[in-house]
Amino acid sequence: MAFDRRTFLGTTAATGAAVALAGATSTPAAAQQQEVRGPAPRTYSFTVMGTTDLHGNVFNWDYFTDKEFDDKAHNDVGLAKISTLVNQVRAEKGRRNTLLIDAGDTIQGTQLSYYYAKVDPITARRGPVHPMAQAMNAIGYDAAALGNHEFNYGIPVLRKFEEQCDFPLLGANALDAKTLRPAFAPYSMHRLRTPCGRDVKVAVLGLTNPGIAIWDKANVQGRMTFPGLEEQAAKYVPKLRSMGADVVIVSAHSGSSGTSSYGDQLPHIENAAGLMAEQVPGIDAILVGHAHTEIPEYRVKNKATGKDVVLSEPLKWGQRLTLFDFELTWVKGRWSVAKVAAKVLNSNTVAEDPKITGLLSDEHRKVVAYVNQVIGTSTQAMSSADGPVKDVAIIDLINHVQAETVRAALAGTEWAALPVLSQASCFSRTAAIPAGQVTMKDAAGLYPFENTMEARLLTGAQLKDYLEFSARYFVRTAPGDAVDPAKLTNAESIPDYNYDAVYGLAYDIDIAQPAGSRITGLTFQGKAVDPAAQFVFAVNNYRASGGGNFPHVSQAKQLWSNSDEIRNTIIQWVKAKGTIDPAQFASVDWRLTRAGVPVF
Repeated sequence: MAFDRRTFLGTTAATGAAVALAGATSTPAAAQQQEVRGPAPRTYSFTVMGTTDLHGNVFNWDYFTDKEFDDKAHNDVGLAKISTLVNQVRAEKGRRNTLLIDAGDTIQGTQLSYYYAKVDPITARRGPVHPMAQAMNAIGYDAAALGNHEFNYGIPVLRKFEEQCDFPLLGANALDAKTLRPAFAPYSMHRLRTPCGRDVKVAVLGLTNPGIAIWDKANVQGRMTFPGLEEQAAKYVPKLRSMGADVVIVSAHSGSSGTSSYGDQLPHIENAAGLMAEQVPGIDAILVGHAHTEIPEYRVKNKATGKDVVLSEPLKWGQRLTLFDFELTWVKGRWSVAKVAAKVLNSNTVAEDPKITGLLSDEHRKVVAYVNQVIGTSTQAMSSADGPVKDVAIIDLINHVQAETVRAALAGTEWAALPVLSQASCFSRTAAIPAGQVTMKDAAGLYPFENTMEARLLTGAQLKDYLEFSARYFVRTAPGDAVDPAKLTNAESIPDYNYDAVYGLAYDIDIAQPAGSRITGLTFQGKAVDPAAQFVFAVNNYRASGGGNFPHVSQAKQLWSNSDEIRNTIIQWVKAKGTIDPAQFASVDWRLTRAGVPVF
């Protein structure tokens, strides 16, 4: 669906007018009296609620464990919980004194969202309405920015989701590659009726992550381009002010740190929300997304105006709801922002809204039945609990499936004789394969991301560099120092998914040494790895496209690629084999050492 600016502006203006008229019913009597007094300043307060990185979570449910979601902090997840919080805020503030927006990554992340993209796709003729569209429509969202994961299932799925939403999907920096015009609505305008003076016009500018150009290259190359957030904000914020916006809020699928976790691979800064606040005048608040961190309130002083811009990022998956509270005063014939404050509400303090759970109970039951299908058996139980610090069989299973798949794909080609290696991370420390019957959810739980597979050509020297880079993940620990496995990992805040174990090589990681000098005893089939030797490297598309900024792989020659998710490849492998036997693929090929002495 092409973006028609005239239609869009007319629609949002009409919607805003409807909001404004309805808002009159919630005007406090005290505020009405204030207008009569004359000399007293005329004021108006309203609240903008925000979510981000919902990732397909409607219910407080973990489809991989088939039970209610829980974590160490006892967080809850899902739009059903968010709906209850939203209802409470609306009851307190007055329904028409609030807006509700989102900062992206909505339609990917759970088996619920996967099911309606792939198994019973919304794009099918007479297909279903996406559960996230149903829930967000029922809750009454006013606007949502596009996240990078919106593009994972391809443009047709995204466009169908957009069509099913009763609110605009915003992306001022998602441009048509040929015309360089907006491929989605860049902003939405909302009118709030006040007891005095004219209506308040609130503009919401949506910005997405420029990394889409790399991470979903297969889906967007030649179709869309993604300039930097600061660049597009500098273009649109003055325009919104000239259109009469009293308040400008940016919904940005971009973290606040000012960094990119993918180095030079990204054409623009990945986490640019803080820089945008500092460099672009005229922004009052930014709803931050993408980084999966909790920031109740963060203030950045704009260099041009000296005014604070308030940023807030609610925790992912519907664990938190951000509230931006605005206080406006009527000054010289217009509304002016006097104060902005932000905070987050915790969704674990409320029950799920039965309106939302009831609306999607059939969809939920379908997906629960889907993930509980038995697809094979395992000769023994396997766990990822020690995966970050030990070579465990369950990670070997991922790598074995990947290597075997690539080997079969290259059979009969000029690369068929080369040895195949594979990389994998401990994506979840709670993943497990039970002894006995194995269900689809067990297998899918090994790989919670929608990554696909590629084969790249690397040399022995490049693989050594790759392993050294990966080994930065471990905290330097001197010989003789006490070892606490819980404190050995995530050095430099490196997440688990950015530590790779490489299958097919044997090596030690000396954690007593500084990062960059840790890999020792690197061998292939019992012999020292020749720096000039060539290897086929089975790698996920995230890593191959620069994710994590690992050396060499993104520039390496691509020998093969696949469009199917690795998760599905694992499921199909288990179905085909019938039995998972770790004795056929698992071995301890890497270990942590200190001065040659194994840590474990």
